[in-house]
Amino acid sequence: MDLLTDILHEAGLKRRLLDLRSLDAQTPLQFPCEKSMGLHVVTRGRAYIHSASLQEPIALEAGSVALMARGCTHVLSTSPNYDPAQVRSVTGDLAAIPLAYSPSPGTSTLISGAYQFWHDPVHALFREIPAWFVLDGQSLSKFHPLTLTIGLLDEELSKPSMGGQTIIYGLLDVIFTYLVREMVDQQGHARAGWSQGIADLQIRKAVSVMHEDPAQGWTLEELAKHAGLSRTLLAERFRRTMGDTPLSYLRTLRVQKAMTLLSEADHTLEHVARAVGFSDAFSFSKVFKKIVGQSPSDFRRQAKLDQASPWKMRAG
Repeated sequence: MDLLTDILHEAGLKRRLLDLRSLDAQTPLQFPCEKSMGLHVVTRGRAYIHSASLQEPIALEAGSVALMARGCTHVLSTSPNYDPAQVRSVTGDLAAIPLAYSPSPGTSTLISGAYQFWHDPVHALFREIPAWFVLDGQSLSKFHPLTLTIGLLDEELSKPSMGGQTIIYGLLDVIFTYLVREMVDQQGHARAGWSQGIADLQIRKAVSVMHEDPAQGWTLEELAKHAGLSRTLLAERFRRTMGDTPLSYLRTLRVQKAMTLLSEADHTLEHVARAVGFSDAFSFSKVFKKIVGQSPSDFRRQAKLDQASPWKMRAG
């Protein structure tokens, strides 16, 4: 089971905007991030991230990549200081990568993406994502996968050819996934949580079987058998590394899956409850409201409104 792919899929992750920008000293750019995780890849020159949540700007050299959590509105400029009166907000419709692009001398170039969720994901991974996660291109080895991918991206941007847009979109998705993977690895060393839990291979086995079939009536004994641990040891190690219990984690997986089912069709609550592993609609509704903060019926109504009135597609 590919845990990261499953989590992003169940959370309803969608790439909503991808844009190529030339950044000059006269026009800083503001990127709203209301419902999205923002991604910036600097391919030429240098850029600075400014935000009220930062004590000082973050410098991005060519080859650097930055991932912003949901809600992190920020400004990009070519210098540590900028004139707020000159800031231009990046909004509008879905952008397309131009077939030919020749930036002016002295400008910086970056490619940006917005990875949006149509609802607030409830999986523990999303609570671990820091407001700002940056990988400095200078710190990456010549043959690091991200270095190679950014090199391919820069090549496609500077020498466009047939199929280039498909390649560019794919490469940005690869960079986004590598960034999240790197973030998970670093978070796993920092504190207890989902990232630390899956670093334990036996805990990861128990987590994987829950992801494979969250509707299964898993017991602690069955999960311990899959993990190759005793019931007591699984419970202790799961709580110590994950900061949660196995069965509480399973309930969250079931609720995340239910959010998808509620938004896709007019299934009865009884059907949704049983499809994700609850015995009846009453117990399902009680757990759902506790985790999501609203009843399944209210969530479904809001989902229909969101789908009927799509968000404006914004970078960042």
